[in-house]
Amino acid sequence: MRIEHIALYVRDLEGARGFFETYLGAQAGEKYHNAQTGFTSYFLSFEDGARLEIMNLASKHEYPNPESSLGWAHLAFSLGSKAAVDKLTARLASDGFEVLSGPRTTGDGYYESCVVGFEGNLIELTV
Repeated sequence: MRIEHIALYVRDLEGARGFFETYLGAQAGEKYHNAQTGFTSYFLSFEDGARLEIMNLASKHEYPNPESSLGWAHLAFSLGSKAAVDKLTARLASDGFEVLSGPRTTGDGYYESCVVGFEGNLIELTV
């Protein structure tokens, strides 16, 4: 068994698409829009075949406070090397994204950083 894709609601669909394309090498499929419901989405594909669906629903204006909600904690991307983690972390920081931790080796042996990505979603960068 494998996970087919992960889905993420966002406020700014085009901005989210740009973030994942620019920093994480995603390639967007065709935009889907359901005029009846106001639902719009893209499937983003990554080099290894993983897919992320980014979604927007016009009627979904209130999003839960991430500090008081349950659910996914972060999206983790394996970049293949410590140097790649360092480089992308520095690039994101330079472009104004907050680095919460790292790059560092964690107590359980992972080399990683955690960045507050687009719309406050946490992005973990690891080897």
